[in-house]
Order: sequence, then C-alpha cells, then structure tokens
Amino acid sequence: MMSANETLSLLACQISIPPMKTVAERDAHLEDSVAKVRTRLASESAVDLVVLPELSSIDYSRETFSCLDELAEPLDGSSFQAWRELAREFGVHVSYGFPRADKDGPFISVGVVGPDGTLKGYYDKLHLAQYGASMEKEYFNRGNHLFAFEINSFRLAPIICYDIRIPELSRTLVVDQNVDVILHCGAYYRDESFHTWHAFAVARALENQVFFLSLNRAGDTYGNSLFCLPWQDEKTPPLSFAETEEDFRLITIDRATLKKARSDYTFLKDRLEHYRIDLMKA
Repeated sequence: MMSANETLSLLACQISIPPMKTVAERDAHLEDSVAKVRTRLASESAVDLVVLPELSSIDYSRETFSCLDELAEPLDGSSFQAWRELAREFGVHVSYGFPRADKDGPFISVGVVGPDGTLKGYYDKLHLAQYGASMEKEYFNRGNHLFAFEINSFRLAPIICYDIRIPELSRTLVVDQNVDVILHCGAYYRDESFHTWHAFAVARALENQVFFLSLNRAGDTYGNSLFCLPWQDEKTPPLSFAETEEDFRLITIDRATLKKARSDYTFLKDRLEHYRIDLMKA
C-alpha cells in the first residue's frame, strides 16, 4: 500500500457557469457551485484537492467582462470567502478561478486556499488570448509571476487556458520549479481552435513527463476536459470528461507512475544544458 505522500487525490470539477452582470448573480453562482462540490465531497472517502476551471466565478463573455468594474474582486473577495469555507469544512485544498481586482488589473487569476482557510497563493494569467471567441487583451492585464504549492510532497502549479500553447512556461515549471502536476484550467469555447487544444495537452504532459489536468467549464459550447499521465500510449490514453455536461471526476495521482515514466523514457535527462548552438552555414 502506498503511503499518503506517494498519492494525491484530486476532484476535478467541470462545472457550468451562467450568464451574469451583477455581484448578486455572481455570488448566487458561487453559492450554487459550492453546494455542488460539497455534495460530491460528502460522497467521497478522501480528497486532497478540488480544482475548478478558468474564471469559475464568472461567465466568459464580452457582456460579463464589460461589468468587471463591479465583478472583479480582491484576493479576499467573495470567491475566496466561499471556497475557504468549503476547504475548512472538508479539510481540502481548493484551486479556483476568479477575476482579480488590483490597481494594475484586472487579471484572470487562480487562487489556492488551504485546509486551514488561508490563501496559499495565486497566479495571474501570463498569456492573454485574442483570437477566435477570446477577447482578453481588451479587458485584462497579463501577470508577472509563477506560483507553485505542495500537497502530500507533490509540487503543483496552475496555468490558465492560452498558457498551454506557449511551451516554455510548462517546461520552466517542471525543469526550474520541480513541478510534478500542472493544473491547467481553461474556458475553451468551441471555436476554430477548440479541436487543437487536446493535442497541446497531451504534448505538454509527454514532453515534460508530468501529470497534466486540462479542465474546461461545462456547457453546450465548452466541455471535453482531459487528464493526461506523464506517459500516454494506446494502452494508457488520457481520461476524457463529458462532452458538454457537468462532470466531477476523482483522480488519484501516484509518484510511482511519475518515476516510471521518467525512468523508462529519459527525455528530461537527455536535454542539453541549452540550445544556443552555432548554426552550420550552407
């Protein structure tokens, strides 16, 4: 039997998020989301971490973003208060998405609250999407820092949606920050880029030999979250979530799987120190 520090149990929540323009609508949605997760946690024997999608506190739409002066919140705002109560109640960590208000903001952010109800840290999205159904550069500012935290000796780090398409970020987290699990939360709308997203998730997991949760929100134009192992093949495919419906998946991560992938396939060990190498002239 594996010891507690060799496994990590996470509840990945592909939740639906309604349209909203007011604080009252946002807070009603938060209350509803907490109730859904509470019901699921009450039926599980052991969960270490609850994970929610990008901007899980608000709708992803131009109509909602136009109300950010009202809906964006400080670190200790409504989202933190709602999820900290759940974290305390069940003794879990919670990773949640929210629009962070700041003198330099707003930002698309992920906050992580611990079982004791304290904020462990937060991450502001580094790469803002401005194509397809995305219009983030019109409303948000980009972040300027990384964030990693530990549970059961596993090191985890959040990234957000478009961040997945910039490979240097995931590589930096694994190589320089010793991250074992990347929590990639998204708001993947079914536009022309939707069907390329899974390929990026599998690639980030394989090339970095890391557990990779790619969590979308639910809805007719969203869904299809994915969880990838450090090694994927025809015998060990990614775990796929519901196509559009809400879906709550309990996922157990174990250190033995991580060690075996890195032992059998030495991608990380075989990297050169750098690739600033002279180019042979023709």
